[in-house]
This record gives sequence, C-alpha cells and structure tokens, in this order.
Amino acid sequence: MSCEGERIEDLQCNGLKIIQNKNFYTFTSDSVILANFIKLKPKDICAEIGTGCGVISILMTAKNKFKKITAFELQPEMAELAKKNVLLNKIEDKIEIICENAVNFAKYFNKNSFDCVFSNPPYMLSNGKNENSIRNIARHDCMLSVEELCKTAKDMLKNGGRFYLVYTATRSCELIYTLTKHSLFVKRMFFTQNGRGDVKLMVIEAIKGGRHGVKVLPELVTNDKDGNYIDLLHTKYF
Repeated sequence: MSCEGERIEDLQCNGLKIIQNKNFYTFTSDSVILANFIKLKPKDICAEIGTGCGVISILMTAKNKFKKITAFELQPEMAELAKKNVLLNKIEDKIEIICENAVNFAKYFNKNSFDCVFSNPPYMLSNGKNENSIRNIARHDCMLSVEELCKTAKDMLKNGGRFYLVYTATRSCELIYTLTKHSLFVKRMFFTQNGRGDVKLMVIEAIKGGRHGVKVLPELVTNDKDGNYIDLLHTKYF
C-alpha cells in the first residue's frame, strides 16, 4: 500500500526500483557515488549506518557479491520505507532493516562482527538546534556525531575490516582525525567537485587497524560547467 507523497523510481540498474517519499528525505548523488566506490567480497557480512530509504544497500545487490547486509535506520518512517524497498525488489534474503540507532548495534550483534561497514551519514552541523523533522535528522548530526559514527564503525568491524563513507569536504580534517583516533586508517580517498572548481565531498575507505599510508585518487567531477548533474549511476570509481 502506497502512502501520501510516495513515488516509485527505476534505479536503472539490474531492474532495481526504489520508493521515495517527497515528504521525507530523498536520496542524492552522494549515495550513488558511495555505492560505486564500495568493494564487497562474496563472504562479507556488512552493516550500513543510517540507510534512509535503503538505496545504497539495494544498489549493492547489483554491484557486488556479499553474504548479508544489516542496515540500521533510527527514524521509523524511513526504516519502514527501506523495508518496503527491500520487499519491492525481493531481496529479503540479502538485506535486513533494523529500526535502531546504529550506536546501539550491540543489542543485536557482538562487537567485531562485520567485515564491512558503510555510511552516508548526516554531516551538517546541528549547532545545538532542535533538529526534529525527518529531513533535519537525515541532514544534521544531532543524532549521530562524527565521534559516534567513527566509534560505532570501529566497534562493529573485525580487525582489518573496511569502513566506507562519504562526508562533506569542509569537515575533512575533523573526520580524518576522528577516524584515526578510533584506529580506522584511511587507505583510499578522493574528493568530488561540482564542475565549477568547488570541492564538495570526500569519499573514504578506511581499514580498522590498517597501516599508515593513503592513496589519494583524482577528483570526481559530478556536474558540468553549467551545474547540470552528470549521470554517475554506472561509473565505477576506483
């Protein structure tokens, strides 16, 4: 049964579809960019921190082989939407949605249980505001600070496990410092720019307990010079 504001969109990837709700938070190019960067292995047991409508985990079923993804989403409305999307695509055997703040994952799993964790987290500073709408919670870090994000990923991962995330470039120093503080060492990274020379995002692969040394990849241009979005759905970025 559809709800007010819902629409079904074709993801143009192996027949996958996605329900979005214009009254909630809808996914952006950040999610597509991250999905194209994540590398999974056939036996990987994975977790997603803050799945939203489930788009990244759903795209993973077409782009990678893996054993299972458990996707955490703290907002009940978004968690229900993600569950609908899993059912719509008939991938219940691959993806489980849990309505819970990922910082509480130990209620469901032992620490050090996951081979890979990925996240497109809220990265706008809340600045102490009462951010209580669905959109604001999805965008602002009031419910998941960078400290909580990195600590949770560290606790979830096995030693040698991989953490993939996309974050605003304006907070890159804070993010890398916090990752390193929690023994998550950046191994590969790149920045995106909007076609007008403005750097917008950083995309990172970090390894729990990894060695020092990072491979910085070329910038990814996400828009043309007129500001029009470039279709990146099928771009594998290594």
